[in-house]
Amino acid sequence: MTEERQAVEQYALEHWADFKEYLEHPSISAQNTGIQETSDYLVRTFRELGAKNVEKWDDQGGNPVVFAEFKGQSDRTVLFYNHYDVQPPEPLTEWQSDPFKPTVKGNHLVARGVCDDKGELMVRLGVVKFFNEHGGLPVNLKFFVEGEEETGSQHVEKYVDAHQDQLKADACIWEGGGKNSADHFEVVAGVRGIVSFDVHVKTAEADVHSSLASYVPNAAWRLVEGLASLRNPKTGRITVHGFYDDITPLSSAKEEAVQKMDFAEAEVKKTYGLKQPLVTSHPREEVVNGTTLTINGLSAGYEGTGVKTIVPKEATAKLDCRLAPNQDPEDIMTKLRRQLSENGYDDFEVQLNVAEDAWRTPMDNEFVQTALQTARVVYGPTTKYVPNTAGGGPVRPFGELLKLPVIMVGVHYAKSGPHAPNEHLRLSDYAEGSYFLVKLLTDLAVDD
Repeated sequence: MTEERQAVEQYALEHWADFKEYLEHPSISAQNTGIQETSDYLVRTFRELGAKNVEKWDDQGGNPVVFAEFKGQSDRTVLFYNHYDVQPPEPLTEWQSDPFKPTVKGNHLVARGVCDDKGELMVRLGVVKFFNEHGGLPVNLKFFVEGEEETGSQHVEKYVDAHQDQLKADACIWEGGGKNSADHFEVVAGVRGIVSFDVHVKTAEADVHSSLASYVPNAAWRLVEGLASLRNPKTGRITVHGFYDDITPLSSAKEEAVQKMDFAEAEVKKTYGLKQPLVTSHPREEVVNGTTLTINGLSAGYEGTGVKTIVPKEATAKLDCRLAPNQDPEDIMTKLRRQLSENGYDDFEVQLNVAEDAWRTPMDNEFVQTALQTARVVYGPTTKYVPNTAGGGPVRPFGELLKLPVIMVGVHYAKSGPHAPNEHLRLSDYAEGSYFLVKLLTDLAVDD
């Protein structure tokens, strides 16, 4: 380990607690809890770190966006995207410590949101502090920190559009990223799209005694049968007409990169405690360029303890589709509604919740290649390029409106448990990721 690396990593481990208050704020966007307190904390922290400008934007509605900018020693500017909102901590009984009292357990830092994604912003704040004490920032930095990511980022595009001049940069480093199930670091260059929606059906004005199920329609059965009509149970393929039509095949270079991606099936099964076989024999390809139709939850009738024998009057399901680049969320919704009607379920009410487009930065982009080169120095030759993550996010406005290359590099690992009880980071990854970011920003300044 070089002297510089040892110094940066030691600094990160000694100073992470400088920002632990960030983890203590229960900024739960779904419950509108702690939003103002957390955004105020960020404004104060950016100012304490010497930002030349800090603003809290609320002109486009929704939860406020915190914007900050720092002056560096070169003309190159890097924009960071993060979000300060977190998922609800429930079920609380499964937590081994208070979710909003950051707790160190061996090599683990445990807290709600520490992986997704407060810990990653803490690394970035710590790096700013390090540079402040060691000669200054090598490049200009800007921060865009929003508070609605966990509820769909519905105002992000409006904020990006309205503040394009302030958000001008040369490249964007997104939240997320880290090490995969083989514990190899990944440089990710995009996201899949998503469309999230509710389906509701009502078959009566009131629940009916189950003895009348001989002739009374059952909303729960109708719902599950209608949803089942959208999928072939033998192949797993979605049977919605035109569902796959707009997926663009991967280039030969991307296909080669996909084949080199790690996928440790046994480790994945162990991590998630899977009880059934995988639903595909091509998991790498499906994660990068496939699409899904997923039932997130079902609700109908009586769900309490004991016995209540009824025929439910109504039933609701929450679903989402993960989309490949070039698939349009609104078009997918139209096709789903049409297919349900054609299958005889025109009484289903379908309500859109969230829609986000997929986005990829080209593999040969200079910024992507610089990040890969730096990562291979820091993390070794096992570093992987990944065209896009399995998940989504509001990346498109940054790529399309701001014309920025976007990469995802972070400090979580495959077992960090985002959204789950006992969410955590490994402190060793926190330290290593801090050095990677210091070196990447320095390398970008050299390339200027």
